[in-house]
Amino acid sequence: MVAVTDVDADALRFWLALHRAPLIGNRRFHRLLAHFGTPRAVFAAGRPVWEALNLPARSIDYLAKPDWARVDADLAWLAAGADRRLLTLAHPEYPTRLREVDDPPALLFVTGQAAALAGPLVAVVGSRSPTPAGLKAARELSQALAAAGIGVVSGLAVGIDAAAHQGALAGGGVTLAVAGTGPDQVYPRYHAKLAAEIVVGGGALVSEYPPGTGPLAANFPRRNRIISGLSHGTLVVEAALRSGSLITARLALEQGRDVFAVPGSIYSPQACGCNALIQQGAKLVQTVADILEELPAGICLRPDPGSAGESGAMAGEPSGILKYIAYEPVTVDTLVAATGLSADRISTELLELELQGAVNALPGGAYIRAE
Repeated sequence: MVAVTDVDADALRFWLALHRAPLIGNRRFHRLLAHFGTPRAVFAAGRPVWEALNLPARSIDYLAKPDWARVDADLAWLAAGADRRLLTLAHPEYPTRLREVDDPPALLFVTGQAAALAGPLVAVVGSRSPTPAGLKAARELSQALAAAGIGVVSGLAVGIDAAAHQGALAGGGVTLAVAGTGPDQVYPRYHAKLAAEIVVGGGALVSEYPPGTGPLAANFPRRNRIISGLSHGTLVVEAALRSGSLITARLALEQGRDVFAVPGSIYSPQACGCNALIQQGAKLVQTVADILEELPAGICLRPDPGSAGESGAMAGEPSGILKYIAYEPVTVDTLVAATGLSADRISTELLELELQGAVNALPGGAYIRAE
């Protein structure tokens, strides 16, 4: 383990320089730290020592002549904002939960409140192409977690991730967005406003990648270990069988963290991954209480979250044709068969329900409950 005293400004230059070394990924970074103690000592070792360690030729050439200009640019980015921090493994504020996992990131670029990384957190992840019901569940469960004093961690992606961040903010809580890009970029770009709201709301944007790193496909699965590693548990709201969210769930299990899943229809591709997780032992979640009761004792900052996050079905059965409309698509013909009413009558009532915001119309003439 590196010394916690190695966090002075000059030492950061060597952390950043080693972080930018070609062909020295996170695991090799860890091995070099274990061998030399500090990044500064790595650079001081010299070519014969690097060669004896069988480092790649490109890495050796870089260590002999680091790109200090890019390092200074990284430092300039950090200095340009009062809310920008760099947490190294040697920094005393590096989040303990993340430090405990296999392959923790050597560096974390943080924009916002770095202290939020150490708070009580639950990851909420899921499909980039969710159903209306999935969006509702992610938003309401995240809002309920925030109301209970639990921060929400997600990946700022479209779909469930964005709904999770928005729900946490609506609940007056903090949320962390772990990026697959450098800290100077927001991906997707139209989430720039959401990213700003996360920081203003007392949360943070987090990345292990240096400034200037674009949205490379390989970086997004790797950031999932940070999402799960920061959190006490991971909730998957909707996910297909081949989904990045299932990678996050697997990593959470490997890290010894709880995994939760919202069940879905056996006919919905977006529910297959969650249903499979439940079959494999993930806890089925219907309300926020299902999550809170599994968290360490005393973790909730606001111990009476009430009934927030309960599904509409638990609030009593609705009257009229709404009781025949579930959270999966249903057609007019199906409602005619179920109710015995005429197609014209069904269409009229559906229009009224849509205007009330009780149902959503879907392509192809189907409807789904919205409340």
